[in-house]
Amino acid sequence: MKTNDIAIVLPSSKSISLRSLILKSLHPKVSFQGHLSDADDVNVLRRLLRDLSSLEPAEENIPTLDCGQSAAAARFMLAILATRPGSVVILDGDPQLRRRPLAPLVDALRSLGGNKIEYLGAEGCLPVRIEGGEPIMKLVEIDPSMSGQYVSALLLAAAATPRGLHVRMTHPPASRPYIEMTCAMLEKAGAPNDYAPNHTTIRQQPFDSYNTIRPLVVERDWSAAAFFYTAALLLPHRRMRLVNLNLDSLQGDCVAADIFRQLGVSSKEARSPYRNSRSLLIEGVGEMRNHLIYDFSDCPDLVMPVAVSCAAMGIEAHLSGLKTLRYKECDRLQALDTELKKMGAIIESKEESLHIMPSVLKPEQTVCTYGDHRIAMAFGTLRILFPDLKIDHPEVVTKSFPDFWNQLDQIVNSI
Repeated sequence: MKTNDIAIVLPSSKSISLRSLILKSLHPKVSFQGHLSDADDVNVLRRLLRDLSSLEPAEENIPTLDCGQSAAAARFMLAILATRPGSVVILDGDPQLRRRPLAPLVDALRSLGGNKIEYLGAEGCLPVRIEGGEPIMKLVEIDPSMSGQYVSALLLAAAATPRGLHVRMTHPPASRPYIEMTCAMLEKAGAPNDYAPNHTTIRQQPFDSYNTIRPLVVERDWSAAAFFYTAALLLPHRRMRLVNLNLDSLQGDCVAADIFRQLGVSSKEARSPYRNSRSLLIEGVGEMRNHLIYDFSDCPDLVMPVAVSCAAMGIEAHLSGLKTLRYKECDRLQALDTELKKMGAIIESKEESLHIMPSVLKPEQTVCTYGDHRIAMAFGTLRILFPDLKIDHPEVVTKSFPDFWNQLDQIVNSI
């Protein structure tokens, strides 16, 4: 069946791909359905795991594993290395990654005993020297308010230990749905846990040959899909088909469908009559609210497309739960404030929130990406309204969505 829909091919989920790689490296019987993401972060982790498997014991020249700019790879590898007996490795990264905090995870791993982790540069950041060892303690406490990846890292490492771990969260976690994703994937991989969203302690059991192992399904990426919801909002009554994306998703960022519904974008699943696949049809229907209030504590990656959407459409918005945005690839809260104001937006920025007043955007300068892929993609969608808009360093999108500009060009060229 031929349609006039613009078909958007999204990348595979970066978060699911990262966890799939870790689980496959920890248990040889783990398998997955679908293609792993080709994002930079995933390629970095793939290289790190390959390098780790070929390391030879060294007493003098300690090998260095380079995480590039991938914070997720650094956090997951830190936990795996610290709980792996016999490993002595230096973990490092690019200057950008060296500024991102690791102290809560390092403190938690040190408390387990059996390992030694030493900072080689600034306290609380990479590079670190790690001497791995089997955990002595079974209970570990961690403050995940800065990043839920700290918890995910501990849980993934716990599955490869003889006794597992009890992970107690001392504060409400950032990005809770990503912890739920990790727990669900561990269950499928044969490492049960008793996670409940209202509990503070997760009891993660180790892999067991008697447990059922089911293939991990690598979904399309909902964080990437959000940028095309922006496109649908900016180009109403032009239907787009997000290929192989489902509303019923393991990813917490599927709440993008509900957020953008409030802004006037409809979502409807469509199953292909020729193959066993589903896609999502999205369309700006023009029935938007003039005010949005939303707490992004569980979905911080959606702040950028939502903020840009509201500013572009003159929608007043109060966006809260933004604490962790200051510790991403850049200070995303400051970047949004600066770049939107350059375009004429009226914004009040606070420590953990952003208030956008109705205004008219008139971009006259190049958008600075601050080396951040999500800033580049969020502002890049404005090319639908402003075809001459310039984005500095557009190549940064390879961190999560290498084909973003080609997919966006389909929409821009259809106008």
